Amino acid sequence: MAIKDITLEKCEADFADVLRKWQTYLRVEKNMSKHTFRAYTSDLTHFIDFLSRHHGQAISIATLSDSKISDFRSWLSQKALGGAGNASRARSLSGVKNFLTWMDKQGIAHNAAIGGIRAPKQPRKIARPLEQVQAFRLLNQMPDDDWLNLRDKALFTLLYGAGLRIDEALSLDIYHLPREGYLRVRGKGNKERQVPVLKEVQSALDIYLNACPFPAQPARPVFLGIRGGRLNQGVAQKAMRDLRCALNLPETATPHALRHSFATHLLQNGANLREIQELLGHASLSTTQRYTDVNAEELMRIYKASHPRAKSE
Repeated sequence: MAIKDITLEKCEADFADVLRKWQTYLRVEKNMSKHTFRAYTSDLTHFIDFLSRHHGQAISIATLSDSKISDFRSWLSQKALGGAGNASRARSLSGVKNFLTWMDKQGIAHNAAIGGIRAPKQPRKIARPLEQVQAFRLLNQMPDDDWLNLRDKALFTLLYGAGLRIDEALSLDIYHLPREGYLRVRGKGNKERQVPVLKEVQSALDIYLNACPFPAQPARPVFLGIRGGRLNQGVAQKAMRDLRCALNLPETATPHALRHSFATHLLQNGANLREIQELLGHASLSTTQRYTDVNAEELMRIYKASHPRAKSE
C-alpha cells in the first residue's frame, strides 16, 4: 500500500516527497514485512487526513513538527470513538512515531510532543497453542490425495516442526530449501537465523515437491498456488479453517498457532528460553517469556482437574 493520492493532495509538495522516501526506507532498508508496512502506511495516512481536517489546510513538514500533545490525543480519541481498541490505537501510534523518529534522524524535522504520548495499555497476550495430541492429529489426519493437499501438509508440518512465521515459510524459494539438516530463514528486521529441520519435515517437503506439477527451478517459490504463483497467505488460512472444522479442532487453530505450539511444546519438553528465542528469531527474551505463561496456565488446569481438594471445592 502506498500513501494514497487523495492524502498526498492534502500535503505540501516537499512533505509528499518526504512521505515517499520514508516508504522506501521501510521497504528497502528495514525490509519491513508487507503486513507491518501496510499497517504503518495506513496509520500515517489516517493521521495526516485528521491533521488536514483539524487545521483546514494542506499539511507541511512544519505543521507536523509543530503538532502538540493535544493534536495527538485528539487523533487517538477520534479513533477510539470510531471503535478502535487499545491494541489498534497503540499500533497506530507506533506507526506515526516511526515516521517522526525517521524524520528526526534524517535531520528533516523534530517533534518534541510525541515523546509525551503514552500508548494505551494492553493486557499481556497469552499464546494459544494446540495441545500436542491436537497438533499430531492435525498433521497425521490431513488428506494427501493430491498435490495441493500435500502442499498444505508440508506447509503446516514446517510451521509446527520449525516454528516459522507463516510469511517466512511462504517467502521461501527452492534455493532456500534445507541443506545438511538446516534451513536458513530471513525473518523480521531482515535478520537471518538457522533452524534445524526434522526428518519428518524434510520428508513432507520432499513428497510435496515431487508431486508438484510445476518445474522446480531455483528461484521458484516453494509453496505454490493452483496457478503456479506464490501461495497467498489467505489460502493457507482457509485451508486451516477447513481442517479445524473437519477435525473438530478449536477456533484458535491457525497457521500462527502452529508456531506457538512449536515453542510451547519445546518448553514443556525441557528446552530453555534462550534456545527457543534463537529458534523463533525473537529480538527480545521478554517476547519468548510469554510461553512460560502458557505453561503456568496449563499447570493450573491440570491441578484443578486432578487434585482431590480442588475437585471438592
